[in-house]
Amino acid sequence: MTDPQQRLSAADVRAADLADWRQVLGRIKARFRTRDFATGLDLVNRVGALAEAADHHPDVTLTYTDVVVTLVSHDIAGLTSRDVALAREISRAAADLDVRADVAGLTQAELGLDTSAGAELAPFYAALLGGEVVQGEAVDPSGQTPTVWWQEPEGAGDDEHALPPQPFEQRWHLDVWVPHDDAEARLRAVLDAGGRLVSDSAAPAYWVVEDADGNRSCICTPEGR
Repeated sequence: MTDPQQRLSAADVRAADLADWRQVLGRIKARFRTRDFATGLDLVNRVGALAEAADHHPDVTLTYTDVVVTLVSHDIAGLTSRDVALAREISRAAADLDVRADVAGLTQAELGLDTSAGAELAPFYAALLGGEVVQGEAVDPSGQTPTVWWQEPEGAGDDEHALPPQPFEQRWHLDVWVPHDDAEARLRAVLDAGGRLVSDSAAPAYWVVEDADGNRSCICTPEGR
């Protein structure tokens, strides 16, 4: 895990034992409960100084009660030892401010469209969402809107993970990415809220769930990929 150009696996990230951080959709993410804006701003300034010193720059979201920090090595489109090292420094900065991290509820959502014309449609959705086409997907680099991706209309993939048919055609679905150790809690919350488990055959990579009307979504983790 010392080569800064070597992409880390999900197992490598877990082995790094970053208590404040979880891998979500190819990134590591932490949410620091700052409790007030002034403390949050102080933490953001410290994160900025650490990022400049490391020449490695995270995405940072500041709200009144929270600072959310997301790390990825963009040059290799994955996680590296650079992300792990900076994550440790950011955690120390938060601890110096007596700010705790809360890994519960960390989430990243994508929109999936069932279509065989994804390559043709990608520029439209990139323009609509103010983003750009990256590897065939419509991506907003600013993080304001979800990434839009495509799959064949059958949607179930191979026979091993084939899903029971729906009584209606559903073109859009949510892929909701959560940490590996939060997936079962998220699934329980969905079921307690009136949802139904359609399939867990691909777990822990993803669980397929549906609402009371039969609209399906997936709870996804980095495991088993």
